Amino acid sequence: MAIQWFPGHMGKALEQIQDLIKRIDVVIEVLDARLPVSSSNHRLAELRRNKPWIKVMTRHDLADPSVTKAWVREFELQTGVRALPLSAKKHSDTKPLIKLCQEMAPKRGKPGFPVRTMVVGIPNVGKSTLINTLAGKNVAKVGDRPAVTTTTQLIDLRNGIVLSDTPGVLWPDMGDQEGAYRLAVSGAIGDNAMDSVAVGIFAGEYLLRRYPELLQARYGLQELPDSPDDLIVAVGRRLGCLAGGGAVDLNRASEAFLRELRAGKIGRISFEEPETISSK
Repeated sequence: MAIQWFPGHMGKALEQIQDLIKRIDVVIEVLDARLPVSSSNHRLAELRRNKPWIKVMTRHDLADPSVTKAWVREFELQTGVRALPLSAKKHSDTKPLIKLCQEMAPKRGKPGFPVRTMVVGIPNVGKSTLINTLAGKNVAKVGDRPAVTTTTQLIDLRNGIVLSDTPGVLWPDMGDQEGAYRLAVSGAIGDNAMDSVAVGIFAGEYLLRRYPELLQARYGLQELPDSPDDLIVAVGRRLGCLAGGGAVDLNRASEAFLRELRAGKIGRISFEEPETISSK
């Protein structure tokens, strides 16, 4: 089943960002540390205009730490780009981000000349949560409802930095179906836009190949199943996702498996690695 998620709105959002970015000193792009390529809108690179760029990697506490470090090294090979794993909900985690913004715009940050920043990111990666944490109050709505903002919201952080909330919502590229499935695995895509069984099988195939020991430890499996389909059945039995006659309810089993994966109960897992996926 092909995943299609909130088509449209892309063009207007990009036009708004293209206009705003001319007046910005530092761009902050919010990514999911578990899948930093699929959770990015790659059209943003075309609009960069050589601006200093910070790739904030949220949910790093759910990602494989060694893979996150590899992504930081990969991103920072790009001129003018810095990468920073953090928790969007923790105020203490945002202090290094403030310092980094000031370092990347050394001629700004003085009275009357604040560092002008902009936060960009696709829905459900923590963009609004980060803005609220930086501001110390709820100034951005948290949620995944599609919309296009028509006016720019300027937020004075009162520390020499002024933040612009992105005027418009950027959607990921659903033309990349592997990336779309990784987004679905992470929880970034609504249930009504995907087949839970297909997504669960996709996740199971990856974990069997990349993190088999975590599957064995979490579900007490002495031997791993031969296929991701059999894995979903085994997990369903472990979690009690049974239908009439004792058969496993594949839909319930897949949904339960994905919930555990997203919550970090299986372990710290990254869905993309620099060695296998271009960082674009």
